[in-house]
Amino acid sequence: MKMPALTRHHPLMLLGCCVLLAACSGETPQAPAARSVLVQPAVSSGTGSGIYTGEIRARHEIDLAFRVGGKLAARLVDAGAEIKPGQPLARLDPADLQLAAAAARAQLSAAESEAATASAERERYAGLLGKKFVSQAAFDAKDNARNSAQAKLEQARAQHQISSNQNNYGTLSSEFPAVVTAVLAEAGQVVSAGQAVLRIARPEEKEVAIAVPESRLAEMRAAKSIAVNLWADPKITLHGELRELSPAADPLTRTYAARIRIAYPPPEMRLGMTARVALDTAGEENLRVPLGAVLDQGQGPLVWVVADGKAMPRPVKLVRFQEDGAVIGEGLKAGELVVIAGAGKLVAGQAVTPKTANPPERQH
Repeated sequence: MKMPALTRHHPLMLLGCCVLLAACSGETPQAPAARSVLVQPAVSSGTGSGIYTGEIRARHEIDLAFRVGGKLAARLVDAGAEIKPGQPLARLDPADLQLAAAAARAQLSAAESEAATASAERERYAGLLGKKFVSQAAFDAKDNARNSAQAKLEQARAQHQISSNQNNYGTLSSEFPAVVTAVLAEAGQVVSAGQAVLRIARPEEKEVAIAVPESRLAEMRAAKSIAVNLWADPKITLHGELRELSPAADPLTRTYAARIRIAYPPPEMRLGMTARVALDTAGEENLRVPLGAVLDQGQGPLVWVVADGKAMPRPVKLVRFQEDGAVIGEGLKAGELVVIAGAGKLVAGQAVTPKTANPPERQH
């Protein structure tokens, strides 16, 4: 029996109606909300082309030690104490030193008596020789005895002086005003001659000690000027100059020790503080962006730039990475907003809401 045409096409008609109804009744999809991103403007590398972190140190640091060994009886200063020239800093047990000095005095007295007796004998034999009562050989023996006694007297005097000096060496002091930076021995400890007991620093000349990688030695030597900032107070900017650059690398860190001299250190600059050293390499017109802003997805380095509320990728020429950011040679203009966080989740042309991050000098 032949089915009607309407019955045969009924399923297809129902499907077409459903599609038309869905197309007519569907609402227009809304655009996704703008994504919030953290941005920071690209700035000139300027004096920030090379930044190092160092420690405020004194140019002259000395380890104080006793010239003689013994038991440390008392330590009279602590770390951080300001000391004056000649001020007692530590003392050894004086018993042995005093006994040695007393023995030297006794030997000197005995030598003086022997020298006096030998001189008297020599004078008496000289008179007897003139009267022909003794032989020349007997007189020569007394003369040699007098000379030997005189030599022993000089030896005893020198030994007495040494013992007196060693008795004075039992008190440790400094020859100039300084600050105690470290205590290396405690009371009751037996120390040998030359073993460091205290470390002191002369505070009149201050420097910043930094470590320079071998790849940046030329940059350090070619710096036109050096600026020093205190970490505790970034508002204080001081002029520094390279005084010393080690000719050999440290065997552990493979860096070169450098000392940046500060001509007129302010009172706020204290030993042990942290400081930033910024080099000014004239001739560079590169831009600097935070390290997190640079991406490389296999097609070279790029950054995401926000303009007119949209984020777009921008290929750049990367000069180098450094402690305070990445130096960009080409591809950016100063002041352009660069995404510094979350750039890996963006798509080209995506609407974004930029939020400016604090500059590095305020990120403490």
